Amino acid sequence: MLLSNKVVLVTGGGRGIGASICRVLARHGAAVAINYAASQDKAEALAQEITASGGRAQAFGADVRDADAVQKMTDEVASAFGHLHGVVNNAIAGKQSESFDAATEDDYINAFNFGCQAVLNTTRAARPLMRDAGGGRIVNIVTELWNMEAPGWSVYMAGKGAMVGISRSLAAELGPENITVNMVAPGWMADEKVDTSSKSSLDFAQTLPLRRHGSADEIGNGCVFFLSELASYVTGAYLPVTGGRITQMGA
Repeated sequence: MLLSNKVVLVTGGGRGIGASICRVLARHGAAVAINYAASQDKAEALAQEITASGGRAQAFGADVRDADAVQKMTDEVASAFGHLHGVVNNAIAGKQSESFDAATEDDYINAFNFGCQAVLNTTRAARPLMRDAGGGRIVNIVTELWNMEAPGWSVYMAGKGAMVGISRSLAAELGPENITVNMVAPGWMADEKVDTSSKSSLDFAQTLPLRRHGSADEIGNGCVFFLSELASYVTGAYLPVTGGRITQMGA
């Protein structure tokens, strides 16, 4: 129970890796604020699932690209749970894999808004609450592609690359307030959209040093570490959770 008495907001928490992160945080004792934009039914069902299992969770709607909506959501989270100790910036939507020739300016703007503007919005809204509590934790979900040559992924990297850069700068700037900023970099993780028994999945697993497909819960484990007191002296870190496919730390 590494997160007992902690309140953590997970953006894009209603589905995919975000939902797995929420479940893992709740298992470690956190009260989880599950943010959604278009997945209200899934977010509310997940909150009910966690509550039925003895945890604490509630769904909160907001487009994380909208600063006013994020501020309103953050106020609602603080009102519902009394505090806000951590934020996991996970939300993403829109086109991600596309050739440079086919990608549009709007595709890049959208990716940047999720990777950078959303982090600015949640950090600005949460910072006063964290400062009043004596510190806080921000975890940004980046990508293993940061360390790879990835043709066809320039749209995705426009957002995730910005997220890496802003994470490092904010880690230095917010450190004096005991607010840490760290990154978890997933590989191709298995969530509800991935069939781990498919040939492509099995073949991919054999290319990894650990010879297995990663679970989305393992991204949650990385988040738990950074959100907990185990990582009280860690900030600006880049943690690849990739089964060994990527081993560099923030290169």
